[in-house]
Amino acid sequence: MIISASRRTDIPAFYSKWLMNRIRAGFCTVPNPFNPAQISNISLAPEHVDLIVFWTRNPGPIIPYLKELDQRGYRYYFLYTLMNNPKLLDPKSPSVKHSLNIFKKLSGLIGPEKIIWRYDPVIFSNITEINFHAKAFENIAESLCSYTFRCVISFVEIYRKIKSRLDRLSDKGFILTECDESISKLSVILAQIADKNNMEIQSCALKKNLGKFGILPGKCIDYDYISKIFGIKLELKKDPFQRKECGCIASKDIGMYNSCLYECQYCYATGSFEKAGINYRNHDSSSSSLLQQGAGFRDQGKEEQGSRGKVQG
Repeated sequence: MIISASRRTDIPAFYSKWLMNRIRAGFCTVPNPFNPAQISNISLAPEHVDLIVFWTRNPGPIIPYLKELDQRGYRYYFLYTLMNNPKLLDPKSPSVKHSLNIFKKLSGLIGPEKIIWRYDPVIFSNITEINFHAKAFENIAESLCSYTFRCVISFVEIYRKIKSRLDRLSDKGFILTECDESISKLSVILAQIADKNNMEIQSCALKKNLGKFGILPGKCIDYDYISKIFGIKLELKKDPFQRKECGCIASKDIGMYNSCLYECQYCYATGSFEKAGINYRNHDSSSSSLLQQGAGFRDQGKEEQGSRGKVQG
């Protein structure tokens, strides 16, 4: 079994203490976000967990616990999102300087093969156009050369709730722009930059195939990659709870929606920044579930249900 921690929130950044309490207890509970009465009891015992996949913008808080995870026999790797978006889009994300320092520190501790850089999701607008992303990507890639060997990119999907949120930024001068042609042009540039810095570059769950531009479809939770890095064979099929375009193998997500504090304007997993703040303040690190029953659930239209992942319980 693979544990995903988490597509729904940033557990390493905000809930490391809770995670370690659950690791020590050997289990956690995860309510179905669309049916609170349906609660899954998920074993976190080392003999049941083949791998933990961490999704994060700031793994700093969990670094002090990595030695304990190693001693308890857990395997893991990190999917580390690092961009340089304007504060208008990412108001509370760590600075690039801080993120690069933490990335390099983590890479030195666990090895560059166990930390994958995510530059996603790319948004095209009047302030984040092709040249902006090309320059930001190049600066980060040059800084991370030899600290990671794989980069994953994606392009934002503008679901109804996301569009409403982004539209409200027009009062501050933000304007979304068409992206089909921009995706093709930027992909060529990013592929060249990645190659120059000795990085394999892949796309994440895209409807558009970028292979002819030098970017192959990727899998964030990748059977072949896991087998190569950790030497383990897993009899797991494609995750049925993810989008059709997603190639990830099956995992159990232990996070909950409306619990991340970064307030990224394009976030699929946080419907209300206010609710996320309240949930975080009410969070109990000794609870079996990340949030108390009733706290982390959200109404989610059918169009959004497959954005980062469908229901999993």
